[in-house]
Amino acid sequence: MVASTSMLLSFRPCEKLNHNHLLFQYHRGWILPSLFPTEIRNASRWVHSNSKNKRPMVTASSSSSNSGAFTTLKERVTFAQEIKKSKFIAIAGPLFDQRAANAFLSEVQDPKATHNCWAYKVGDQFRSNDDGEPSGTAGKPIFSAIESSGIDRVMVVVIRHFGGIKLGTGGLVRAYGGVAAECLRTAPTCLVKSKVPMGLEVPYDLLGVVYHQLQSFKVEDIDQDYDTGKDGVIMVTFKVEFDQVESLEEAIKVSCSRDIVFYKH
Repeated sequence: MVASTSMLLSFRPCEKLNHNHLLFQYHRGWILPSLFPTEIRNASRWVHSNSKNKRPMVTASSSSSNSGAFTTLKERVTFAQEIKKSKFIAIAGPLFDQRAANAFLSEVQDPKATHNCWAYKVGDQFRSNDDGEPSGTAGKPIFSAIESSGIDRVMVVVIRHFGGIKLGTGGLVRAYGGVAAECLRTAPTCLVKSKVPMGLEVPYDLLGVVYHQLQSFKVEDIDQDYDTGKDGVIMVTFKVEFDQVESLEEAIKVSCSRDIVFYKH
């Protein structure tokens, strides 16, 4: 049961994740579940359906760019506030992907509540729903709170138990947007960096030099392919953090003292 107080979780600075945790598949845009808490690790078993909320989504759009790193929530958080006798409960959590949104909503919504309004953002994609409130007074303010927070891969559901006093359209916008923003304001977050798949052709005599640099940059998933069609040349593939690509290329070229051709997937 969610407490009716306005107490938030205390802020915990984001711990620096080591390379074993940064399991982000760059070219397809999803994160392996081991990064997130139990409810996200179980995402593959979630049923992507929602038997209660069948109202159409009131907004759906996308922006234009993806970043090589993003900030998301470490765990699910809750904030509750009473406004003119109506109880508003905001529940925010990291979102595995768009398909998990219905499962998250099904898990946290209250069938006895007057409204279960929500919004989510996953990279370029976002959606929101007013769930019976006047158009634009609930889902859109919740999404605006998400966007202002700078947090990605997140969903916020705001549950309202009507207390008998109407708030008006302006009051509803302030209430839904306010509790969503306060829920996210001090929520524990973490920075996730993507891994870029790369490869390069290496002469046998430089293999040790190249491997030394790969280990220095803590690359992952190193593999070798001897079937290159070139005598004495091996194809080495690996994954490296997106913001280390240029530095790694330069380090390998300098240490090998010759031009090396790099391939990016």
